[in-house]
Amino acid sequence: MSLQPDFFEISPRARDYRERLTAFMEEHVYPNEREYHEQGQTGDRWQPRPLIEELKSKAQAAGLWNLFLPESEQGAGLTNLEYAGLCEIMGRVPWSPEVFNCSAPDTGNMEVLVRYGTKQQQEQWLKPLLAGKIRSCFAMTEPDVASSDATNIASRIERHAENSAEYLLNGTKWWTSGAGDPRCQICIFMGQTDPAAPAHQRQSMILVPMNSPGITIKRMLTVFGYDDAPHGHAEIVFKNVRVPASNLLLGEGRGFEIAQGRLGPGRIHHCMRLIGLAERALESMCRRVQSRVAFGKPLVDQGTIRAHIADSRIEIEQARLLTMKAAHLMDTVGNKVARTEIAMIKVVAPNVALRVIDRAIQAHGAAGVSGDFFLADAWASARTLRLADGPDEVHRETIARLELRRHS
Repeated sequence: MSLQPDFFEISPRARDYRERLTAFMEEHVYPNEREYHEQGQTGDRWQPRPLIEELKSKAQAAGLWNLFLPESEQGAGLTNLEYAGLCEIMGRVPWSPEVFNCSAPDTGNMEVLVRYGTKQQQEQWLKPLLAGKIRSCFAMTEPDVASSDATNIASRIERHAENSAEYLLNGTKWWTSGAGDPRCQICIFMGQTDPAAPAHQRQSMILVPMNSPGITIKRMLTVFGYDDAPHGHAEIVFKNVRVPASNLLLGEGRGFEIAQGRLGPGRIHHCMRLIGLAERALESMCRRVQSRVAFGKPLVDQGTIRAHIADSRIEIEQARLLTMKAAHLMDTVGNKVARTEIAMIKVVAPNVALRVIDRAIQAHGAAGVSGDFFLADAWASARTLRLADGPDEVHRETIARLELRRHS
């Protein structure tokens, strides 16, 4: 297993976390992968799996908890660069980040509450999220508009005509990940507070308790046939949902500001988890081709297979280095200066992961597309991340625009 390159200097504390996390995965996570999937096939699939709750207690006791938060009083106090290496380890098993309270969308929502929440909002919602007692969702994408351009978001957050201490929320959201979990108690909702304002000042974000009257989960969506229970991706209707004005985050018209602050670290997390997934797919491919014979010789001796292995190693190393560079720049010069590298990793990491996973599927033959191996699920997960946090086309446009600016 390839890990974070040593020439990216990290602290002894971060190295200690990496060693302890690796040991935890080997002792508690990898041996329980079959048990996790078996629990998902019995009983009410939309209830939390007992295995996850058991492992969460063990991770918390081991001090492997809230590793994503740079604020040391609430998290591990690691930089983006240091946490990126941990993301890669967790990403090898797609469901494992929840074990360490490091799964999306909770990580992004907790970061929002840490940076932009009031004392009251933090007391009511951040504390139970940090403790892993509840879960959350993020409602931004809408079915009736091209949500890759967030200025299109049409849901409304309006002052209540008869009570100025409340807002009324109306709109339909979808791909609201995490909303299917019965532990999901709070939603961050993005909508227009002033349609007449400049495009990037129309939107606001507000905290909405999921038990509020007027919220209807219309359906749970599937991703290439997977419904991802008990997490799930919901289409939700908000109809005249009354929310206290004190639940507004940061102020009216500041939704884009919050969104950008939320997405920077989250993109690093997604990309490094994908690299971990690609690493594991490559390992699986290498094991498989050494145990199978076709047309009179082992698969490992086939020239095409060896080329696939070589290409996969090259691409993984390139993707990891670029992602580490982006994390390093975020730590040293800030997200704004690092926006080119952040955009690049969002294009590179999912595409590399998809290519490596696809090669591994091909090497496994029909078994690769079955549920007997993790590869089909991994491919579906990686493919969605060419859309999540913005599609490739949006990031390529950003990269080109910034590159042209340098040479104008």
